[in-house]
Amino acid sequence: MAQNRLPSSLRMAVATLHKALRKQASYTSSYSMTELETIGFIARNNFILASELAVLTRITTQSMSQILKKFESQGLITRTGSPDDKRKSHISLTPAGEKLVKQNRYERDAFLQKRIETLLTDKEVALLEKVVPILDKLAAAD
Repeated sequence: MAQNRLPSSLRMAVATLHKALRKQASYTSSYSMTELETIGFIARNNFILASELAVLTRITTQSMSQILKKFESQGLITRTGSPDDKRKSHISLTPAGEKLVKQNRYERDAFLQKRIETLLTDKEVALLEKVVPILDKLAAAD
């Protein structure tokens, strides 16, 4: 593949795979991509501030506030007042929020596992195992 086509081809392949994974998440289908990303950040960074979530998801603090209100009304998150600054609240997942994250991950992993088992050869699986750290490196570059 020509070097100048690699970025475009990679972007299209990752986007197509991402869309396929999104369709598999029946448990979370009522949530937007930003909402799913937000709940994922909360799961990975328990006790995080709303302002930090807004920065991570690249949305305004007002938009983040709306997402967090939705999650709170659904019993997915709790807010704990900061001991240092009464104006700030730390966000964490409730057991229901943790269940949502686990179910979402399970459905996507099961989908990928089935695809890997049915579509790829042993050589392709071995190659894919070598590519994952490279993709992680590209994703973490920011």
